[in-house]
Amino acid sequence: MEVIGIICEFNPFHNGHKYFIDQIKNKEPNSLIIAITSNYFTERGEVSILTKEAKTKVALENGIDIVIELPTLFATQSADIFANAALTYLNYFHITKLYFGTEEKTLKNLIKITKITQDPNYQKQVKEYLDLGYSYPTSLAKALNLKNYLFTPNNLLAISYLKSIDSINKNIIPLNILRTNDYNDTASTDNIVSASNIRKKLSDNKDITKYLPQNSYKYLTTYNENTLFNIFKMIVLRNNINNYLTVDEGFGNRLKKYILEVNNFTELTNKIKTKRYTYNKIRRMYIHIILGIKKDWSYNTSYDYLKILGFNKRGQKYLKNLHLPLKINYNSIIWQTEILSAYIYEIITNQKVLNFELSNKPLIFDK
Repeated sequence: MEVIGIICEFNPFHNGHKYFIDQIKNKEPNSLIIAITSNYFTERGEVSILTKEAKTKVALENGIDIVIELPTLFATQSADIFANAALTYLNYFHITKLYFGTEEKTLKNLIKITKITQDPNYQKQVKEYLDLGYSYPTSLAKALNLKNYLFTPNNLLAISYLKSIDSINKNIIPLNILRTNDYNDTASTDNIVSASNIRKKLSDNKDITKYLPQNSYKYLTTYNENTLFNIFKMIVLRNNINNYLTVDEGFGNRLKKYILEVNNFTELTNKIKTKRYTYNKIRRMYIHIILGIKKDWSYNTSYDYLKILGFNKRGQKYLKNLHLPLKINYNSIIWQTEILSAYIYEIITNQKVLNFELSNKPLIFDK
């Protein structure tokens, strides 16, 4: 039996995710699928509009056999750390294949690019372009001398997945499924659109029911961004924020300079953004400050926390044959960050999520 791993955010779970899972089931009808998902805050530095519990329920109801957690400490970081953590956790479950979406029809180009990016000389060139003020995707393209190549978020993640497979377990087979929509399109009204498109429509008070399975739509939640910004503002004013992850030298001073002149994250971002910093990196920085994530914490070796969020009968049967380190280390910075993120999420959404965190009991889908 093939054990398939997928890495996801489900923000929210939409028709594209359903299509992706169905494609895997068509290609691998006898496989078991394990999904690792981010939680209350995502890799793009956004607040999730599905709770962790809701993501688990929807995933199980739509064909996933086991759902595991990608802790917030890793889920809110750059692509390489995000991917490395996800593959590390999935490898504990002995996956044989990893499926992911790309804008490329095949993995040929991405595998070639991945090999080049692992060359120390290439990394040196990327750093030189970064020092000149170019963004990370632009620096990658310039170092590769690929003038027209588009490093989309999914292709960047794919490269990170390929690098992680190479370093963690070369026996895992990477496989891609071509995306059916433009990740940057926020106007399309096709049945399958990106999560960004859905979130934009939702913020514009447009009907999004056609883009999500009903069992996902019913779980959607909203959050109070003003409350989140006020929490952020208080932290910036009271702390030495240069110690927080992603706050590069000089950026902390810029934040303190403008924080009292703006009323929300959008206004602040417009004040502090430079061409070197992508919007995603700046949003991640905001989340790192809010959650108190420090620069000097270890992000690649401290996997002293593992949580299974839910499973069905097939998943339960598979889990019985594994020996997993499921006892939680309550002194772990991963655990402490997870609990803090749940507290913050409760404050800004009025969703009661702490009980699900503290009980540490997987959901069982009886099908």
